[in-house]
Amino acid sequence: MSNIDLASILTSSNALNAHLQTRPDLPTVNLGLDQVELQSRRLVNKYSGASASDSRANYLLAQAHVDAPALASSIAALNTSTTFSPLQPLLDTDVPGYLRHAHEQTLISTIEEGRRETETEFYQVLEERVRRDWEARKKRVFEELGGRGFAVEPSRSASDLRATQRGNLGASFSAASFTPNLQMHQKMMAYDRVISELNSARIGGASYPVVHTLFDATRSVAGESSSQMLEILQILAKITGEPQSGLPQSHSGAHLLNTPQYERKFAKAYLGDENTKDAIQLRTRIARGSKAALEQQYWDVIERTVLSNPSQAALGGDPSAANHVRAFLAVRFYRNGQWDERLELLSGRPLWAQLFFLVRSGQADDAIELATKNRAALDNRQRDFCAQFQKWARSDDGGIIDTGRNTFRTHLEHSPTVDPFKAALFKLMGRVEPHKRNVPYVTSTTEDWLWFQLAMINETSISGETNGLKELVDVLLGYGERHFEGAPGQKGTTSRHGTWAKVLLICGQFERAVASLYERPETHTEAVHLAVALAYHGLLRVTPRAEASDATILSTPFNQRPSLNFALIIARYIRQFIRSDPKEAIQYVYCVCISADQPGVGQEQVETAWDLCRKVIVGAEKSGGWEELVGGFRPDGLKFVRKLSDFNGELERGLPLLKLDIAKYHEIILLPAARQSEREKHINEAIKLYNLADAHDTVIACLARALSDMIDEPDDGGAAGMELAQTAKDILRHYERTNRGAGKAKDAVTKLLKIRAAREAMQKGNLDAALQAIDSANLVPLDYDVSMITKLAEDFKEHDESITRNLQAFLPLTMQILHRQHQIVKHSMLSNAARDAAYAVLQIKARAIMMFAGMLKYRMSADVYSTLNVMFVDIQLKK
Repeated sequence: MSNIDLASILTSSNALNAHLQTRPDLPTVNLGLDQVELQSRRLVNKYSGASASDSRANYLLAQAHVDAPALASSIAALNTSTTFSPLQPLLDTDVPGYLRHAHEQTLISTIEEGRRETETEFYQVLEERVRRDWEARKKRVFEELGGRGFAVEPSRSASDLRATQRGNLGASFSAASFTPNLQMHQKMMAYDRVISELNSARIGGASYPVVHTLFDATRSVAGESSSQMLEILQILAKITGEPQSGLPQSHSGAHLLNTPQYERKFAKAYLGDENTKDAIQLRTRIARGSKAALEQQYWDVIERTVLSNPSQAALGGDPSAANHVRAFLAVRFYRNGQWDERLELLSGRPLWAQLFFLVRSGQADDAIELATKNRAALDNRQRDFCAQFQKWARSDDGGIIDTGRNTFRTHLEHSPTVDPFKAALFKLMGRVEPHKRNVPYVTSTTEDWLWFQLAMINETSISGETNGLKELVDVLLGYGERHFEGAPGQKGTTSRHGTWAKVLLICGQFERAVASLYERPETHTEAVHLAVALAYHGLLRVTPRAEASDATILSTPFNQRPSLNFALIIARYIRQFIRSDPKEAIQYVYCVCISADQPGVGQEQVETAWDLCRKVIVGAEKSGGWEELVGGFRPDGLKFVRKLSDFNGELERGLPLLKLDIAKYHEIILLPAARQSEREKHINEAIKLYNLADAHDTVIACLARALSDMIDEPDDGGAAGMELAQTAKDILRHYERTNRGAGKAKDAVTKLLKIRAAREAMQKGNLDAALQAIDSANLVPLDYDVSMITKLAEDFKEHDESITRNLQAFLPLTMQILHRQHQIVKHSMLSNAARDAAYAVLQIKARAIMMFAGMLKYRMSADVYSTLNVMFVDIQLKK
């Protein structure tokens, strides 16, 4: 007991009643040491007489042949300290169990670590996506808030007005203030010409080399983004196989069967099922075209390198491609009289590297010729290499038979220190381990790596494995933009802008490529025109209306191919110059209809183009080129009479591109645009549009409403009111000659013009002319004839609404004219008899007006009727 301290005793005692802790109904008893000792003594004293019981128990057990004292002695001698100890030490020999446990623990820790990494990456990606989405939405809100109140200034040139922020498709076309540089203006104007020529060719049924023309336009305007755009257009030209020039439009109809058709050439294969034969062939074409473009670009690199290092290259007089590559290798790998130690030399030359770079630069025939000249040296190192190389270089699919493939695989596996360019050649020829996508020292740049992947692509299955373009796309999307361009803000990333778009274009992700360019403001223009070129060739998938969003142009539904909101980027782009140059804006709208043949989406695109046309018409009002857009009129002063042979608008010439005839054009484009213009109080433009749509009755009704609205405005509407009145007179004159526009509305326009003339005459002080104009309108009685007054009051209810709702405007006007005449007579130098006669005439007219007003009292407000009474009473008084 001496070795046991009180703390251990307390712990042991607490453990004695641990099983009672689950009984909350039992109270807790806490005893001190004195109390414990006392209770212990009592227990001992209580059982002090247990010997008698023990003797009786021993007697009872003895009858059963149980020796109780002997058992008690044995129990007392029992050592319980070794009860749970093994008699001898056990060796841990369960190795499989240990390994199984270690394996399970490793898996658990790996899974946990992967979970943590995935969770961390998820939140990082989520934060980045939220940030981008917020920036996009904030930018759109700022554009909308900043886009109010934009007005065209006559002193500004067309190029100066192409300076606005972009907005969504449904937003107003009013533009926000933005000041692009001169270089951007030049670029936009260069691209404008390309789009206009493209649409002219489409109308004429001719093919148009849009990619090459965009390439020339981009090259003519140097800029930071031009180099990447030039490379992108080069790649697209190789993919589409578009020649540098098309047939003249005059020849397109005569030789239709012989004319190559570029427009929507690949749409069926690109938009259809991706597992069809046509789709597989298209993916093969994309891979080969991209590969050929990278080869052409690398050949340009070789030539520039050789020309910039003439002494090291030592080109000499041999103009062959093999000699150029030899000179290029000398610049890169020959130092201090020795070749790079990694290169394997044959006959003192790096033949493997020379062959590889000839293949890399697209000089396959020169590579075959070089291999043939050095057949002995090459075949000595690799049996039958020349024959297999020639077969591979000339094959359509870039592959060789399985025997040769196995040979190259074996060579690579057993030659770890082989020349890297030799290894690359063998890997390409045998398509060895296509999933291992890097070759050290060979795929050192993005372009080299991409070319190598394209060279390894095969859309047909080899040994049950497919290494096609789709598999490459999955790998590239897994890498992401940061892998190729670096993180935002990272040093040196500016020069790599556009690389990700080029990578996406190379692997056939055309929609993602456009979206990548569109993300940066400095390449918005390039993105729009790249999308036009892709749509023209049928290589753009357009977003359905149900999936479209104003916040993003790219739609990537789960397990579906991406699509681009083409109409949205067109709408945002033309906002920049819709008012300054509506003709060019409408050229871009025509491009929306290029995708009219896409199943399920084509009609939506056409309808969207119609809506954009209406927005362009309304947005371009008051600009100098508006009539050129919707149609002109005869220059002989007879407005609103179209002379179709001379004054067709740009929209009428482009009706075939909008899938409209002239009747549908009037119904779908002009009439809705006219109604919108009328709602926005652009009355003159609305009237012109109604007239162009041959809606002559609507023209008269619109005039009546407009004149009615202006009849009570200060200064009769100012300059706009004067222009409207003159327009109304011209229309009435012409319609009377052509017998058009009869009815109450025409009569209302005539009467409203007379009321306006009366107001103008009164303001000039010509009261007699003003009263005569009122009298000629035949709306207000000026003779006290009860029957005539009653008839005018009854007929008033049948007038057009534009007349009836202005009763309290022209009735006080008439009384005011009489009141002014009364004041003139009152202060005149007339004789009493003449003055009394004049008073009598004015009083009769005033009584007639008041009687008429009394019959129509409830059509006027109390204030107006009170004003009439005041002036009437004043007129009745002679003094």
